Amino acid sequence: MWCLVRVSRRWRCVVLAGRRGPEAPGVGELCGVLRGLGAEVSVVACDMSDRSAVADLVGGVGAGLVGVVHAAGAGDNGLVGSMDVARLDRVLGAKADGAWYLHELTRERDLAFFVMFSSAGGSVLAAGQANYAAANVFLDGLAVHRRAEGLPATSLAYGLWDVATGLTETIDDDVRLMAARGLPALAPADALRLFDAGLRSKLPALVPIAVDVPTLKAKPGALHPLLRDMVPTGAGPVVRNRTRSADPAALVARLAGLGAEDRERALLDLVRGHAAAVLGHSGAEAVPAERGFLDIGFDSLTALELRNRLGEVTGCRLAPTLIFDYPSAAELAAHLRRTLFGEDAPADDLSAATADELFDILDGEV
Repeated sequence: MWCLVRVSRRWRCVVLAGRRGPEAPGVGELCGVLRGLGAEVSVVACDMSDRSAVADLVGGVGAGLVGVVHAAGAGDNGLVGSMDVARLDRVLGAKADGAWYLHELTRERDLAFFVMFSSAGGSVLAAGQANYAAANVFLDGLAVHRRAEGLPATSLAYGLWDVATGLTETIDDDVRLMAARGLPALAPADALRLFDAGLRSKLPALVPIAVDVPTLKAKPGALHPLLRDMVPTGAGPVVRNRTRSADPAALVARLAGLGAEDRERALLDLVRGHAAAVLGHSGAEAVPAERGFLDIGFDSLTALELRNRLGEVTGCRLAPTLIFDYPSAAELAAHLRRTLFGEDAPADDLSAATADELFDILDGEV
């Protein structure tokens, strides 16, 4: 949903437009609130990816157009390699194309503001959102471009809002995960205050997110570059809190002494336990064996943390793309078994000499 705002002599007039128009969930309640504040409200359906439809809408508002708030968005998550034209169009059409059409069609108007709802997913929060991240970064760049042309523009790259509508209807897991990483969801009242602050700042692009500094300081693993300056330097460096008490050689020896099924189970428990710790869960049972890592809340930062944890505890040199190559706990555990013991090694018939050779490899070559 996005809105065009125009002001008459006595009334503030708001035009709400979106793909579903009057059929959009909650639009009746929103209109009631706005009318209670003294506004004249109209709601229309408009496909933001259709330039002619946007042109008709802007033209219909008339010469009294005062400002634009562009908040349209669509989701179709996936990695870069999984993108095709249809998936790109679905997400970039509403957000990026829509913003550009509004830019073109209003650039000759004397607007007081031109606000675009971007997302911190283009800066720090996204994983598996190749098209969505690109669309939001486009909005940030468009705001800078408009300012360079002397036009009003503010792009607000919001973090998660603590609401459950539209793109955020299923954000419970994301809210919990981001809070555990020091980036709690924004209460709507706080988000709106940051909206006002963004307009007052006169800056083209901002990232309004909530930051829990004590949690950032205590969180194991490297901080994202965007967040490093938020941890006070006087508190000392952020310490990576991964245990080294589990000697890789001892782990291999223990696994080598197990039968086939027990070894598979032990490696799966190892992967699930570390995955749960990275996500802030209390136990391995929170990580289903067959469910994809990206589906349970992993992103690029937590993926790297899991890879580093497993690399340290097993002594294996693991690829940075580990969870994308082996996208579930079961697949990753099977990969670790093959890496440690070989593809065709009998799982319950490893001799002491074989274990000694593995120790030599772990100590000398990894």
